[in-house]
Amino acid sequence: MGDATRFDPSPLIDRMDTFARTLPAAVGGITAAEARWKPDDASWSIVEIVAHLADEETEDFRARVRNTLEDPARAWAPIDPEGWASERRYLDRKLSDELTRFAVARAESLAWLRSLPADAPWTNTREHPTAGPLSAGDLLASWCAHDALHLRQIAKRLYQLTQRDAGAFKTEYAGDWTA
Repeated sequence: MGDATRFDPSPLIDRMDTFARTLPAAVGGITAAEARWKPDDASWSIVEIVAHLADEETEDFRARVRNTLEDPARAWAPIDPEGWASERRYLDRKLSDELTRFAVARAESLAWLRSLPADAPWTNTREHPTAGPLSAGDLLASWCAHDALHLRQIAKRLYQLTQRDAGAFKTEYAGDWTA
């Protein structure tokens, strides 16, 4: 662990910038039907994942990092990422619209993050009811990790689409998905 008082957020912010370009490339060639396909009722489709990323960008991560930097005692607005998927009808949305919505929100987030002073109080901490103490730095790191988790989820969905479309043919030669 590094010194939290000398935290340089640049590598995380740069990775978040890279993700903003990676996401459209990862899903750019799929059809509308593929974007809505789910392997089962408990899983999210690609369009649902991207809509979730767009909502999380503004209503969760950016808002909560800002809040914790500015006034960690101020209450966070409630969020319901799981409920939003059905309430906001993510599955009915167009993938291209959600990619644009995410890109615009991410550009705003990156501009804001890059405008923060070098001595931003990343160690400002608030108590989360289930996660315990969370600093602004913890939230930024989690924001960046959230991108990677959903990129992995999208890659899994693309793998599952390949398996579906392969019909009677096997995909094992490609390697072990779980490795």
